[in-house]
Amino acid sequence: MSGIVQSNILRSSGVIAVSAAGLNWNSTIITGSTLTAVAGNGYWINTTSNTCTITLPSSAEKGDQIVFIDYLRTWGTNKIIIDSNGLNYQGNDDTYTVEYNTDGQSLNIVYSDATKGWLPLDDDASALEPTAPPTQKALFGYGTNGSLVSLTNLVNSSGVVAADVTGVGTARRLLAAASYGGDKAIFGYGYTGSNVSLSNLVSNVGVVATDTTGVGTVRRTLAATSYGGDKSIFGYGYTGSYVSLTNLVSNSGVVASDVTGVGTDRFALAAVGYGGDKGVFAYGDGGSGEVSISNLVSNSGVVATDTTGVGTVRSTLAAASYGGDKAIFGYGEIYSGSSTYYSITNKVSNSGVVASDTTGVGTARSGLAATGYGGDKAIFGYGNTGSYLSMTNLVSNSGVVASDVTGVGTSRNALAAAGYSSSA
Repeated sequence: MSGIVQSNILRSSGVIAVSAAGLNWNSTIITGSTLTAVAGNGYWINTTSNTCTITLPSSAEKGDQIVFIDYLRTWGTNKIIIDSNGLNYQGNDDTYTVEYNTDGQSLNIVYSDATKGWLPLDDDASALEPTAPPTQKALFGYGTNGSLVSLTNLVNSSGVVAADVTGVGTARRLLAAASYGGDKAIFGYGYTGSNVSLSNLVSNVGVVATDTTGVGTVRRTLAATSYGGDKSIFGYGYTGSYVSLTNLVSNSGVVASDVTGVGTDRFALAAVGYGGDKGVFAYGDGGSGEVSISNLVSNSGVVATDTTGVGTVRSTLAAASYGGDKAIFGYGEIYSGSSTYYSITNKVSNSGVVASDTTGVGTARSGLAATGYGGDKAIFGYGNTGSYLSMTNLVSNSGVVASDVTGVGTSRNALAAAGYSSSA
């Protein structure tokens, strides 16, 4: 070979890979909803009419390079989705979601090795971090049917609740649960006749582990939510008095010591994730009656001061995420000598704004639990109307609550629920 080779990268095979200056630019403007990309090529992507899912090569060598350009500055309306096709992308496997959604963006990627996989050399917006895939399955666990139980009921990715699974760990009620690590869950705290702080981890296949010695103040009737994409937080509750302290949970399921509480001390509240990486605690009983205040949780686990409440004040309600980035609080009661049960719901936007009441669907009740499932849907289950229930109500990915589904498993209340597994 004669002449000068400039700005090129040597593949591990010894074949010289073209760089951006020498890319083979595809002459066709890509307008379809899918594209199978080839190394060494550049593509103009027009998403005026639809999102485009781009599948990268299933095999690659060091130095392979591909460039994508937003042809009509429409990626902010219809994004591109990168399917790394079995290879890693920025060190994450292909179960992670990789999206680019900025108008006028260009993406220049090069393959490094099996560990880091495809890496962006540049894009004209801020660097993107892939987000973990949403949880697909869920489980309800623990509670009381007149006697304390530790049994669980798995929920598949279609929202079907399975029969009882023999319980693991200390039977208890008035506990809380949340997802962590992207595909696992944790049950924590509760009441066994006295308050406890033990926890039980749940694997990404739904197996509940034995008790882990508790960290933090023993308490019951608290709430928990995920935050930061892969961590969770327990907060508030009752220790003999009302508290607002919190305990962060790492992405490996380790519960941290107490963090001084922010906001109104209370118990019998609910908590849920929103916006993909944040959370919110809301409602509950502050000792002098039910409240509707909320406290937002940042993506670093910092709890904010009280936000003036929206919707009917109540306690012993439940909450779950839906639609990928929104949430819903539902059901609950007001107790004043006797219980008044509700089936109303309050939606939470992807910016954490709690909406006014939506007329309830399904049996009014309290002491139930809720969790996300199927990636973008939710389910309320079990509870109490003066007697124990095992009915459920599914929530669509647009936040519509369905009518009652005949229950499966032991009727009970004062249980908890959380999502697990990134595989359907």
